[in-house]
Amino acid sequence: MTHPARNNAEWCDLVCRTHGIRGAFDARAWTSPRRTPLYYPDAVTLSRDATAADVLDGIDGGPGASVKDSFATLDLPGFEILFEAQWIERDAPEAGDDAADWRLVETAEELREWERDLFSGDDDGVFGPGILAEPVEILRGEGGGAVLNRTGDVVGVSNVFGLDPWPGVLAMAARLHPGLRLVGYETDPEQAVRHGFTETGPLRIWLRT
Repeated sequence: MTHPARNNAEWCDLVCRTHGIRGAFDARAWTSPRRTPLYYPDAVTLSRDATAADVLDGIDGGPGASVKDSFATLDLPGFEILFEAQWIERDAPEAGDDAADWRLVETAEELREWERDLFSGDDDGVFGPGILAEPVEILRGEGGGAVLNRTGDVVGVSNVFGLDPWPGVLAMAARLHPGLRLVGYETDPEQAVRHGFTETGPLRIWLRT
């Protein structure tokens, strides 16, 4: 099964491409030689064996650089831990009625509104209109929103927001990607766990200040 870190790195790479930034994959890490958009890391480790050199040699390591340490194993001199989180996974959800008021974001105006809600009032231009043409789904409903991106045999769930968005997110995932396992990460996985997810391992985000 595709590891959640690979799925997440594919999503980060896609967001970067919409800004004209080209990242690089190898067996141990995804790295971006140019500074990535706000809230997105400059590197994502793909292997528990990844070293500091595997990520730092491929990025601009100056102040503001960030690294997603997918297995919480790195020691990065000059960096501080910004936050820690847990990878989460669950079996494919069953189709249900909880997506009745959920839909796809399809226009630039809808995307700007979605981003403002995601970032609590800020419209930072992280998600440009070009992302609407990419093979991902940006979801919106009365309960919040999320993004789905498929990598092989799993579907990543990210940018989840709202008071209780999970029923709608799961119903949309079942409708759009029936039979596929879901993966992602959360800093506070309690709500996701109540909706069938399991914590599968730690990760850390490092920031150079």
